[in-house]
Formats: sequence, C-alpha cells, structure tokens
Amino acid sequence: MTAEEIGRPADVESVLSRHRSASVTVVGWEPVPPWAVVRARLDGAERVIVKWTRPHVNGSRTISWRTRTELAALRFLSDDLGLGLAPRVLAADLAAGLVVLEDLAPRTPLDQLLLADGAAAHADRLAAFARARGELNAATAGRAATYYARRAALGPVAVAEDRFGRFVAHEAEGRRQAAALGAPITGEAEHELAAALAELAEPGPFLALSNGDPEANNVLVNASGDPDARLIDFEFAGYTHALHDAVCLHVPGPAWLSVRDDPLAAEYRRALTRGVPEAEDDRRYGFGLAAACVSFALRRLERLLTVDARAPGDHSRPQLVATLEATARTAEAHRVLPHLAGWARRGAALLRRRWPDADLDLDALPPYTPRLR
Repeated sequence: MTAEEIGRPADVESVLSRHRSASVTVVGWEPVPPWAVVRARLDGAERVIVKWTRPHVNGSRTISWRTRTELAALRFLSDDLGLGLAPRVLAADLAAGLVVLEDLAPRTPLDQLLLADGAAAHADRLAAFARARGELNAATAGRAATYYARRAALGPVAVAEDRFGRFVAHEAEGRRQAAALGAPITGEAEHELAAALAELAEPGPFLALSNGDPEANNVLVNASGDPDARLIDFEFAGYTHALHDAVCLHVPGPAWLSVRDDPLAAEYRRALTRGVPEAEDDRRYGFGLAAACVSFALRRLERLLTVDARAPGDHSRPQLVATLEATARTAEAHRVLPHLAGWARRGAALLRRRWPDADLDLDALPPYTPRLR
C-alpha cells in the first residue's frame, strides 16, 4: 500500500499544525504493513504514526464509528487512567478519519517475531503479552462509566452491543453449522450454553475494556531486552467480559494451530487479579474462561462451509479442529461445562472424519505453530 492510497502528507501537516498551534512539515513518509498506517518523519527528526481507517472485512462497524472508538479508548487509557499500555494520541481529525499516534518503534508486532523465530525464542515477550492483556482488563474494570462518557461525547455508541451483541449473530450461525455437521447443541449442552452466554452478557466484576482483537498481531514488543509491551488497534474496543481477552492464550486464533501454554495463562490471571480479585476464585474464573472459549469456538465454526470448500491440506481445516479440541480441553481443565466440552470433542471428531487431511496429532505441535495460509 502506498501513502497516496491512504492519505496525503498535507493532511498530517494540517491536523498536527492545528493541534500544536505551530507549523509542522512532513519530510518523510513510509507505509507500515499490513495496516492502513504510515510512519511520518517530521521536521526536527520527530517520527509519528498516522492511521487512516478503511472499510473492515466484517463490515460490522462504520469507518467513522471505528475512528471515534479508537480515539476514545486511547485517550481514556492515557488521559483518564494514566496508563502506558497503548500509544498516546497526538492529534486527530474525525472528519478525515485520521489519527496521529505516538511512534512505538523500535517495538515490532509479536506475531512477526513468532513467525520468524518460533515461540521458544520469545518466551519473555509472550509473557509480557499475556501480562499486558491482564493489566488492561485489571486497570479498566469498574471504569466503564468514564469510558462511555468519553466515547459518547464523540458520537452515538451502543453500550449493550459492545458487551454482548456483537457475538450473537456469529454464535447463532455457529450453532446452525454445528447441527449441519451432525453435532447439534441440545439437551444438557444447550442448558450449559444458555448459562455460559448469560455469564458473558452479565460479567459483573469481570466487565472490562478490550481492544476487541486480543491476538499477538496487536501487541508490539522490543525484539531484545525488556519486551516493554504495548497494545494496539482499538478500533473495535468496548467493555465486555474480561475473559474474552484470555481466550487467545488457550484456543488458537486465526493465525495458529496451537497456543497451549499454561505459564502464559497464569501470567494473564495474576495480572487480572490485581484489579479483579474475583479472578482468584477457581470456579468463577474457570466458568467465565470456558464460556468465552465456547463463544469463540462457535464464531469460528460459522466458517465451516468456507473451510469445507478449500482444498485438502489447507491449514484452516486442522485449525478448526484445534479450536474445538482446545475449547474442550479448557473446560475440562477447569471442571466446568462438561456437556459443552463433550459437544466440542464430538464436533472435532466429526471434522477429523470429514477431512482426513486434518486428522493430525495436534497435541504434538509446539505452541504458536503457524497456520499456513
């Protein structure tokens, strides 16, 4: 992507000059893949990150909604809470859909380091990632009113949809695909699912801010020395059940075939407990975590027909198997939702029979084995 495709230096000069009440000149302009982002060099050798919001693949939020959400979330974290977990906003132009952010270089996306070197080489950076997610949830728990006051000042926002509504349609389609697969959610599993969804809809003390995409591509770390992690990409931020943010430490997200790593899960939980002491309760924590994993698995299962149409050997097939099996394993480890765990096991077994190429020994894979695209 070229700079011309996502904006012009003149836009940045204008918004920064207004914000600083002094003339600013852009002297260099470098796209930052894979996002609609550039690094701009200003006179005086200062560097900033410039982000233009573009249409998103899922189409669930407008460009203006996402720009306002990111701006509100980042200012909430830095200005209201005094946290250094995310980049500071230096200037913004909502009409242009443009936000100018602190440049966090030399930090780099964690997923790129994992893909290049493997997880074993980056244990400290993975631990910092898990802690940062827990710290975000811990610091923002109980502060929803402050965030939504800031967000509402920028434009309308649906608080209830932030908390739960964004998942409903995906889970309903996931249930339909599960039934078509031959693994309908019925009987005791259906009762457990109702209880799980009720937990996610009413998180109580676990209500916390999430950036909406808590995967390793949305954390920047130093490649050596102190990881000094920072979280990025808050376009889909909102208050929801904190343990949605822990799912990525237990169930592989779209980029991975395996993420099983108990020490990382413990790092997240310790950090969360500092702001949400209820996370020390094994039963309550385990139930919320398993509920969030089931929710995630159903949203991934809605892709069944798409994955089914792909050629044998495509990694999206064993990735879907791994998602269901990891969901079951998490529920079993915490001794909750036994019937949903059984459903997930049955669904995974059916997929293994449906796709012989996906019938692999996934437990033998090291954590953060990439899903080849």
